[in-house]
Amino acid sequence: MVTPILLPSTAFDPATVRLSQNFHETLGVKKAVVTVPVRKPARQEFIRVHADPAFRLETAILNLKEQREIYLAALASEITPMVLVTVVNRQKMGSLWPSRLPGADGRLDAWNTSALQAAEMAQARWVRVMANMNLGAYDVFEATGDIPEPEWPELSSEERLRSGFKGHFIDSLDPRMTVLEMPE
Repeated sequence: MVTPILLPSTAFDPATVRLSQNFHETLGVKKAVVTVPVRKPARQEFIRVHADPAFRLETAILNLKEQREIYLAALASEITPMVLVTVVNRQKMGSLWPSRLPGADGRLDAWNTSALQAAEMAQARWVRVMANMNLGAYDVFEATGDIPEPEWPELSSEERLRSGFKGHFIDSLDPRMTVLEMPE
């Protein structure tokens, strides 16, 4: 049993027992990234897009809007060509942002054109992307304050994809097949 040491009431200073705001850093704790959301940025968050091409993937996506599910698809039909860009917000939360690429005809609507332009701008500065229904495209707001450079999660491209598409990888349209985990 531990016997507490009682101090005289005149010697007590609350500052000596107060935890600092970054006390977790002194404990040797490192946050593990186990989930990477695949979504467009929320309208109220400022984001940055990683400029390194290794953090960008042009791929095929199966977007089931009714179920609100997105699948990484290694097949040729029923897919949408998209680019997945790595995004981080001001709270250091990383995600993958899917944006539609031009189809075979080379055309792209104003929503997706403005999303791709926003992603390009976000490589160099903090931006916020907000839908403007009257415009039929996204408004892009640049942060004007002095915001520090982003801190990127320490994940490889493969780790980001595995985490973002857990249970959402399709490599066949065979109805007997089930949705697969990302291959090893």
